[in-house]
Amino acid sequence: MDKKTRRRFLGESLTAGLAGLTIPSTLSAHHLPASAETTQSAPSIITRRTAASAKFSVIGMNHGHIYGQVEAAIRGGGQLSSFYAKEPELAAAFQKRYPNAKAAKSEDEILQDKSIQLVLSAGIPIDRAPLGIRVMKSGKDYMVDKPGIITLEQLAEVRKVQAETKRIYSIMYSERLENKATVKAGELIAAGAIGKVIQTIGLGPHRMNVKSRPSWFFERDKFGGIICDIASHQFDQFLFFTGSTEATVVSSQTGNVHHPEYPHFEDFGDVMLRGNQGVGYIRVDWFTPDGLNTWGDGRLTILGTDGFMELRKYTDLGGRNGGNHLFVVDGKETRYVDCTDVDLPYGTQLINDVVNRTETAMSQQHCFLATELALKAQQQAYTLKLQK
Repeated sequence: MDKKTRRRFLGESLTAGLAGLTIPSTLSAHHLPASAETTQSAPSIITRRTAASAKFSVIGMNHGHIYGQVEAAIRGGGQLSSFYAKEPELAAAFQKRYPNAKAAKSEDEILQDKSIQLVLSAGIPIDRAPLGIRVMKSGKDYMVDKPGIITLEQLAEVRKVQAETKRIYSIMYSERLENKATVKAGELIAAGAIGKVIQTIGLGPHRMNVKSRPSWFFERDKFGGIICDIASHQFDQFLFFTGSTEATVVSSQTGNVHHPEYPHFEDFGDVMLRGNQGVGYIRVDWFTPDGLNTWGDGRLTILGTDGFMELRKYTDLGGRNGGNHLFVVDGKETRYVDCTDVDLPYGTQLINDVVNRTETAMSQQHCFLATELALKAQQQAYTLKLQK
């Protein structure tokens, strides 16, 4: 959007009261623009506008991300009704945290419950798309941890069933949707803070924590590969911040360069992207050293025609406490943006979408395109074999 169009859109949105509004794709996954000059968060109009509520259940909790998914849904007005996990220890831990939720005896008990509108899952990655298909066929919407789909064949089937059922298949890209600095960056960019975005550089380093990892973590056919898995966040952010609706993978490479004891694992990957509205570079790895005070120094650099932003999502090596650090450089100054009070609108938007059959949390096109790019980059990646 140019500045004139953006001002007109905001004015029309306010006048319309935002009832049942479907926001244009460049703004659909975050709240409406705040002023580019302010360093304080502006409350999301969408977050405040309604108190929609929907009952949801959980099936599959093999990754701890499920707790962030549940909290987002509850924060957005969702009511946790029931849960099911095949693993007794996972079910017991979940029950301890959410004692008012009913422990279902089977997956089918949840799928056949007509009062449930939404199902959340963080099962083993290979199982996530098949579950989503069963969820949509049962007449329910689906919110799944990333990677939500790990093969192109799964993607084709998910797309087919979603088109037939018109249900929501939403992948929780938490590095954008549940990170306050990233949400704030979206607001400022939509308001024109750094001009038109040209490029994103997304870095996703992670710590191995081998002792805490289940066996499937080291089996590529179960987690999809490093680009499919942890780089899925960066594909989502590339599309979102550049506004690209079409993109190709220019090059990609992966390798297991330091962990021969896990022959089906990948510990490094990077990708170059070219979109119809910008370009991108992605690097992900499992080499975060124990000396860092968190699991990974996740960073995002966004280059615009009139400035740039750098996000330190989880730690600031310069010494500031905590995460959600946003730095903005433009033609006037270099400034640090305090993101402490930024609203996280995804949960509220998703519950609204479930109730109102709208598409404000994330467009289905965006969700599937981010996945498609990740899968193609993974499939065509050159295999690194570095000399020792």
